[in-house]
Amino acid sequence: MKNNTNIVIIRQYGSGGREVSSILAKKLNMTCYDRTIVQLAAEQLSQQENYELNIDELIKTSYKRPQEQIGNLGDFAFERIPYFNKMYRQQAIVMLKIAQKGNAIFLGRCADVILKDIPNTYFFFIYADNDFRAARAKNHYGNHTLEDLDKEAKNREKYYAYYTGEKWGDPKHFHMMINTSHISLEQAADLIIDYIETQQKN
Repeated sequence: MKNNTNIVIIRQYGSGGREVSSILAKKLNMTCYDRTIVQLAAEQLSQQENYELNIDELIKTSYKRPQEQIGNLGDFAFERIPYFNKMYRQQAIVMLKIAQKGNAIFLGRCADVILKDIPNTYFFFIYADNDFRAARAKNHYGNHTLEDLDKEAKNREKYYAYYTGEKWGDPKHFHMMINTSHISLEQAADLIIDYIETQQKN
């Protein structure tokens, strides 16, 4: 795999996309930039006029914060969107800076739109059947229901539409869409690696 490769993962809530991103990060020795790291970088950027992104220090600092829990619903409450207008812009700047250096994995954060023009960047959508998501809602999300996950997914779709003007999950944004209902999450990660390596041989 080329040294300047970026991977974007957009996932349906409850599909295991976060875990797929973590597996990829370990297999490829890349850093996965999720909500915690990107938001922290955006906060630092807004506080410093001439901010130079220090990735290593940023990651160390993020681990000192309370980490995002898998079962944390309410990530993108639509009513809070006006508050995030400036933060969204700052996050986009940070993501573009990171992506231009390459060797990064981006989870969510509208990255499929923000990074669409960055060379050697590959986009994947992770989704799952309702039965699979219902089981994960109960076992991995603090005994929540599929309806809880769907409600949160709607909030995320509104957030995405508000900032990008695009339809969340539109296949035209992705190189591959993977259903994790009938394969392991590690197999999903391997599919992504195989796809990128095949494309880079052409």
